[in-house]
Parts: sequence; structure tokens; C-alpha cells
Amino acid sequence: MSGHSKWAQIKRQKGVADARRGQMFTKLTREIIVAVKEGGPDPANNFRLRLILQKARDNNMPNDNIERAIKKASGEGGASALSEMTLEGYGPHGVAVLVEAVTDNRNRTVQEVRSTFTRHGGSLATSGAVSWLFENRGVIVVESNGAQAEELAMAAIDAGADDVREEEGYLEILTTPQNLEAVRKAVEKIKPPVSAELQRVAKKTVELPEDQAIQTIKFLDHLEELEDVKSVCANLEYSEAVVDKLRAQA
Repeated sequence: MSGHSKWAQIKRQKGVADARRGQMFTKLTREIIVAVKEGGPDPANNFRLRLILQKARDNNMPNDNIERAIKKASGEGGASALSEMTLEGYGPHGVAVLVEAVTDNRNRTVQEVRSTFTRHGGSLATSGAVSWLFENRGVIVVESNGAQAEELAMAAIDAGADDVREEEGYLEILTTPQNLEAVRKAVEKIKPPVSAELQRVAKKTVELPEDQAIQTIKFLDHLEELEDVKSVCANLEYSEAVVDKLRAQA
């Protein structure tokens, strides 16, 4: 759920409930299949596949599952015809939202996403309505403390990071897409990241009152739970009080 909550991102990467782990593996399998079909099965020659395989390992996806997905995409398992799509819309209280999906049935995906928007007081929009509010960035999240935070930040900047932000024991490192891999390797020498992936990040954010922010975050959670949805980005920002209430409800 990039673009609106470091806490939600960390929760997703580090504390995926057992009930949702199977769904996470299904989504990762689809991403692997699309990446292989686009750039081939060799991670050394397929940057996108390298990133997705690292994401799969970060989420403890078994190697057997990864290998099956690659074989399936290479024609050894009859992979279904998967395609990528991006849907744009406005969530509750006018928050701009980008939904990226991998699907074998585009009509079904549009219907499910539209229904989720409608149930929460939002609406889908036409292509280009909100995408201009976001940019492609490499985003690395790593746990830190004290002097180690400074060491990690310096290593990231030396390797080409654009910005480093600290929040409650975590560093969020922003890079260009091209520098993501180099910065990740530099950080990993000190401490393995929680996550490192390409994301759509909001150029500017909006901050909502506490109750509206919580309502909007729950809507974004519901979007991410849809089977076809790969990622959800929003231009929402909110206070520490909202983070504390979300933690209490988790």
C-alpha cells in the first residue's frame, strides 16, 4: 500500500497473517509469471524478475513455489493468459488512488475494484485522472536504531539514494528505479532490508482528519485484499495518532 503509510507497508511485509499468506503467494506467482513472459526466465538478464524474486524471498515464499511459477511462465505448466492493468480513482474524502492489478479476466477485475470503491464512498476515474500525481521510485525499508541508522543512511546515499527518512525505528530510502538494486546491495551489507521494490509514490500528499484517515486506510486495505490487485498507492498522509489507533485495532 505504498504512498500513504509506512506502518501499513511494514505490517504487510513483516506480519502477514497466516490466513493471508496463501493469497500473498498467489499474487507473487502472478507477478513472476508476467515478469518471465516479458523478459525471460533468467534473473541475471531480467531486472524486473530479480526484484520480484527478492520480494518473494522477503515474504518467505518457498523456493518450490518460485520454481513452479518460472516453469509455468516458460511454458511447462500451461500458464493462463495474464495481463497487467492500472485503474485510477478517488477514494473516500477525495484521496487519489492508483490500483495496479495482474489478471486473467480484466472485466472481473474492473468490476471488483469498482464495487470496492463504491462501497466506501469513492469512484473510479478515467485513465490519467490521478496518475500524474505519482512517480516511479525505488523504495527500501530497513529496521534501524541509533548510530546504525546514520551508518545505513550514509551507505544508501553513497550508493545513489535520493532521500532517506526515519520513522519509529525504520528507515525509508528513496531511489530512482535504476539505482534501486545498487542501493539495496549497499544497505544489505549492513542489515537486510524489510523490503525493497519499485513503487508509485505520491509527489504531494494530503492529510485528513483522524476519523477520515482511518476510514480511508481501511478502504485501501480492502482494495489490497482483492485477489487480482498487486499494489495500491494513495496520496494520503496522516498523524502519529492515526498510526497508534491502527496498531490498537490490528
